[in-house]
Amino acid sequence: MRIWHENYTLEHVITLRDNNINKHLGIKFTDITDDSISATMPVEDITRQSRGVLHGGASCVLAESLGSIASNLCLDMRKQKAVGLELNANHIRPVRSGIVTGITKPIALGKSVHVWSIEIFNEAGKMNCVSRLTTAIVDLKDEEKKVNTELVESLLSS
Repeated sequence: MRIWHENYTLEHVITLRDNNINKHLGIKFTDITDDSISATMPVEDITRQSRGVLHGGASCVLAESLGSIASNLCLDMRKQKAVGLELNANHIRPVRSGIVTGITKPIALGKSVHVWSIEIFNEAGKMNCVSRLTTAIVDLKDEEKKVNTELVESLLSS
């Protein structure tokens, strides 16, 4: 069953999230299915910590980016938005180089709270991080509604 509020495509996801910190860390959104979104991130100097392995914070950025966009795509973004409440991450194994791939899927999609599972894998398909993101669903303020309505209509018309 498709969980997205509109008929969103990968191009819509890229348009919404291929900016800011995602752009700086090289995060690329790669797939959207009926109930998941995937993205990759390079393991290179900008995402490594001082011991030469993927920084746990970089994994958290990937996880939160995936869960946050997924949560928002489940909503009528003309009226509501999802905001992060809590993120946790278990770093299972180090990754020194290559590309990691994150996949988010819903655990619970309530009216006021969403919970997302995000699993991150190395190029060999071994999990290096598992995360859970909880988002609060809040109503937009009047001034946000106009901006978001224009954004959604622009996305869907392209």
